[in-house]
Amino acid sequence: MESASRRYHPILSILLTIVFVFAGFNLIGPFIGFFIAAPFYDGTMAEMFAVLQHPTDDPGIRTTLMILQACGTFFGLIVVPWTLLRKQGVPLSDFFSQRLYLQPVILIVFIIVMFIIADSVIAVWNQNIDFPDWMSGFEKWARASEDTMTELTKFVTQFDSFGAMVLGLLVIAILPAIGEEIVFRGLIQNDLFRATRNIHVAIWTSAIIFSAFHLQFFGFFPRMLLGALFGYMYYWSGSLLMPVIAHFINNGLIVVSLYLYQRGVITVDMESNEAAPWSAVISSTVMLGLLIYFYRKFYAENPPAHPLEQPRQTDGW
Repeated sequence: MESASRRYHPILSILLTIVFVFAGFNLIGPFIGFFIAAPFYDGTMAEMFAVLQHPTDDPGIRTTLMILQACGTFFGLIVVPWTLLRKQGVPLSDFFSQRLYLQPVILIVFIIVMFIIADSVIAVWNQNIDFPDWMSGFEKWARASEDTMTELTKFVTQFDSFGAMVLGLLVIAILPAIGEEIVFRGLIQNDLFRATRNIHVAIWTSAIIFSAFHLQFFGFFPRMLLGALFGYMYYWSGSLLMPVIAHFINNGLIVVSLYLYQRGVITVDMESNEAAPWSAVISSTVMLGLLIYFYRKFYAENPPAHPLEQPRQTDGW
């Protein structure tokens, strides 16, 4: 990324990213996806549109929903950011140009597993937050939005075949891992770093934006912590590939675990609202700290060719 130029002011760049990504994810992608998904629905386009207003009433709409989600992610979080980067003279490949090592990839696998266990306490606490009376309107909206998303997620993750699970991996793990890391770490985190010159402010602010983008407040804090973890993985390694791998492992573990649970292979329900036992949480937190330490130490001893704090040629990025 040493040769990359950024023509826009970082704040303007962030605003453009958010506006265009939101439009691509919620409007352009689903619109295109509607026509792509039509042949996969056993009915007319008019009937499909009607069913999409209350999708959980018709199990036959699951594949259609997956395709709509995939198109939203692909166009909103990959095509749109790629277009914005081209306009600013930044090749997308610059974000993935660092050397890939096996050791940090192995560390990432264990980091994500430990994080899921340790973060379960934060997740349960976040789900049970009570708001003061003066925020009752927001609480009702947030709870209704959360319940709708939870119901929809449970609906689309009822995998009735191995093929459905593979499609789930593509839509829930692979595409979001690539797209969300390009947007929230590659673009927004870097722009915040250009604006503030403070990497910690950049990482945590982009993690907040990342979590807020999902519009699920009762999962806000665990998702924010996950976003910060991805941000530091990117910063230390200098390669967006590392948080992409971590993001994929996090989402992919959930998808595969749900499939195995539904098949009766395992007894752990990833959709459970219960936290892990405190003994597991404490031991996982300790292990998580050690694993992160070794991950950071590896890149301290094998520094990236173009570290992110290095001054840029054009505007100090």
